[in-house]
Amino acid sequence: MTTTTIAEQPLTQRKRALRSSFQALGMFPILILIGLAFQFMSGYTETGSFAEAWTAGRFLAMQNLSIVMQQASINTVLAAGMTFVILTGGIDLSVGSILAASAMIAVIISLVPEWGIMGVPAGIAFGVLLGAINGGLVSFAKLPPFIVTLGSLTAVRGLARVLGDDKTVFNPDLPFAGMSGDAFLGISWLTVIAFAVIVVSWIVLRFTTLGVRIYAVGGNEAAAKLSGIKVWQVLMFVYCASGFLAGLGGVMSSTRLLAANGLQLGQSYELDAIAAVILGGTSFVGGVGTIWGTLIGALIIAVLSNGLILIGVSDVWQFIIKGLVIIGAVALDRYRLKGSART
Repeated sequence: MTTTTIAEQPLTQRKRALRSSFQALGMFPILILIGLAFQFMSGYTETGSFAEAWTAGRFLAMQNLSIVMQQASINTVLAAGMTFVILTGGIDLSVGSILAASAMIAVIISLVPEWGIMGVPAGIAFGVLLGAINGGLVSFAKLPPFIVTLGSLTAVRGLARVLGDDKTVFNPDLPFAGMSGDAFLGISWLTVIAFAVIVVSWIVLRFTTLGVRIYAVGGNEAAAKLSGIKVWQVLMFVYCASGFLAGLGGVMSSTRLLAANGLQLGQSYELDAIAAVILGGTSFVGGVGTIWGTLIGALIIAVLSNGLILIGVSDVWQFIIKGLVIIGAVALDRYRLKGSART
C-alpha cells in the first residue's frame, strides 16, 4: 500500500502542475488559436495553398485588429462590472437594459442647449442609480440576484423605451462623440477607456481591502459575516459598480451611434458579458476569478464575432455558435471546480 502511494505521488504532482498551468494561462492560448484560425480561413480558397491563404487572410490586418478592440470595448466594460458581481456569487442580468436606459438619458440631456456635455455624467449616474436599486433589493430585501436582475432586465428596458417615447433619439452634433474617435496609432478612445476600466478594477480587486472582502463574500458569505465583514456594503458596491459601468457602456454606445434606442440597444449584451466573465475563469459560485481573465474572455467574444463575419457566417449561425460558447464556458467552469476544495 505504501509503495503504491509513493509511486502515485509523482503522477498526482504532475496532474496538479498541469491543472495549475491551465488555470494560470486561462483562455489566452485559445484566444491565440482562434485568431490564427480566422487569419487562415479568411484568406482560404479551394485552389490556394496554405501560405497563400495565410497571406491573403484579413483578420490579422492592423485595421481589422483595431476594429476588434473597438468592438470588444463595450463588452469589456460591462464584463468588468459583471466580474465584481459574479465574484460575490451573484449575477446581473440587467446590464444590457441599464446600458440602453443610460444611453437614452445621455442623448436626451445632450439635446438640451448648454447642457450637452452633461449627458456623460447624467448617463453614468443613472446607471449607478439603477445598480443601487438592484443592490438594495439583493442586500436588504434578501431577494435572489437572479430574480431581481431578471425583473430589472424587463422593467428597465421598458423604462428606456418610455424615456425615448419608444423612438430612436438622434443627436448628430453629440458633444462627446469624440470618445469614439482615434486616440493614437489607430486605437480608439473607447479601447483606451475599456483598458483603463480593467486596470482600475484590477487595482481594486488585487490591492485593496474591498477587493479582499469581495472574494471573501463570494467564497463563503457566512464566514465573511463572522469575520466582521459588512456583507451588505460589499453587495451594494458590486451592484453599484455594475450599474456604473453599464452606464459608462451606454455613453460609449451613444458616441458610436450618435443615437439611442430603448428597444434594440443593448439586447443580449448581458449574455456576452457573462460569457466573457466565465470564459475568463471567474466561477459562477463566486470567490474565484481575475479581471485579466475577463479581458481575455471579452476579446474571445469579439474575435468570434469579427472572424465569423469575415468568413461569411450568417447571423443565424453566429447566434448558435455564441450560444455554444456560453455552454462551453459553463462546462469549463465545472472543470475548474472539479477537484478543488470547494464542493
